[in-house]
Amino acid sequence: MLYFTKYAEEKFALLNRHRIFITREQIEETLKLPDKTAKKGAYLSARKDGLKVVYKKESGVVKVMTFYPVKEK
Repeated sequence: MLYFTKYAEEKFALLNRHRIFITREQIEETLKLPDKTAKKGAYLSARKDGLKVVYKKESGVVKVMTFYPVKEK
């Protein structure tokens, strides 16, 4: 199951105001098939196609904390 925190939900509108459009489907795809993953403390991150998603796994639930565009290297 995928859950978006209140902050993550608000992030869609924030990025849209800056003409950066990210969809829930892009976030799901990044979590399912990431190009790169990392762990920092209790948080995990997945990266794919210029998108980074920071999340937490709790009791079988993937909780999306935040997401943001990143430059490809």
